[in-house]
Amino acid sequence: MRKRFLCALALFSLNVQAVTLDQLQQRFASQPVVRADFTQQREIKGMAQPLKSSGKLLIAQDKGLWWQQAKPFPLTLVLDEQRMVQVMNGQPPQIITADSNPQMFQFNHLLRALFQADRAVLEQNFAIDFSALANDRWRIILTPKSAPLDKLFNNITLQGKSQLDAIELNDKQGDVTDIHFTNQQLTPRTLSEDEKQRFVF
Repeated sequence: MRKRFLCALALFSLNVQAVTLDQLQQRFASQPVVRADFTQQREIKGMAQPLKSSGKLLIAQDKGLWWQQAKPFPLTLVLDEQRMVQVMNGQPPQIITADSNPQMFQFNHLLRALFQADRAVLEQNFAIDFSALANDRWRIILTPKSAPLDKLFNNITLQGKSQLDAIELNDKQGDVTDIHFTNQQLTPRTLSEDEKQRFVF
């Protein structure tokens, strides 16, 4: 009985210690391209019904983040090192740079860091609470420690297993945004010609 208990305890210990933040960053850094579907729900204080949206995203380490909302209306966002581009309902692209809107551009870098678990960027902006959970799952709670993020968010929570599965943003106004990712694909590891064109404006 004692031997059986010790074996069970050993298995439990191995499960709890399954992943570390360093291992997680190394895993994400080794993924040059990630494709996924997303659903987003935003609960706004004072509104009876949450706002829901869905679409697809593409993350390429050498290009940036492409985010295409399909519902409730078409919206495309492209974030790279130099700019953020927004295209809505076939209108001309709106381009935001670090010079034209420094706060928005900082948030641009933050978004990419969240999706790629970029520890250096996250540690610069947040106090990090990392937890290894059961079944190889993990959770990171990010608490802003400097302006302007500490004026916008109470905290941001990332959760996943082999990939980033969910982001929850709790803002200072009492609103909560939940983003869930499904159908993550890591191959092919390079962009197709069509995918490359999504970053061209």
